[in-house]
Amino acid sequence: MSHNIVETILGALVLLVAVGFVGWAYGRSDVGDPGGYTLSASFDRVDGLLPGADVRVSGIKVGRVIDTSLDPVTFRARVRFSVISGLELPADSSAAIVSTGLLGSKYLSLLPGADDVALAPGGEITLTQSSVNLEDLIGRYIFSQGGQSPAGAGGGAAP
Repeated sequence: MSHNIVETILGALVLLVAVGFVGWAYGRSDVGDPGGYTLSASFDRVDGLLPGADVRVSGIKVGRVIDTSLDPVTFRARVRFSVISGLELPADSSAAIVSTGLLGSKYLSLLPGADDVALAPGGEITLTQSSVNLEDLIGRYIFSQGGQSPAGAGGGAAP
């Protein structure tokens, strides 16, 4: 009987630790209401930019991407994102989709402008730079070489 009580107490303790860990992980994640206010921007392409991705100013996270959609009239990708309260972005600010590294994830980088008028909640950033597709860049490089072997590759006979 004493053995069953010890097992029950240990099981309850394990469950309590598991619930505490799930609560801690949820609190550390950016799941739920992003807070702040919402802005939007349109891009020619948003390859790899996913909902939940960071929105950064000068490398500092100031919000996150809420969702992406296709504008049926212009066929441009529309990105809605949140920005923390208290951050007043000038109306002439710009947005670019950039990568954290060569093969890293994408995030939305905001570059504040110099306008005296700030973007209102629900406003749109009109100056945008779309994401760069790595496969396109590699293909352009390969085909720009015209099938020539790199210099010094030793593929031909010596003169």
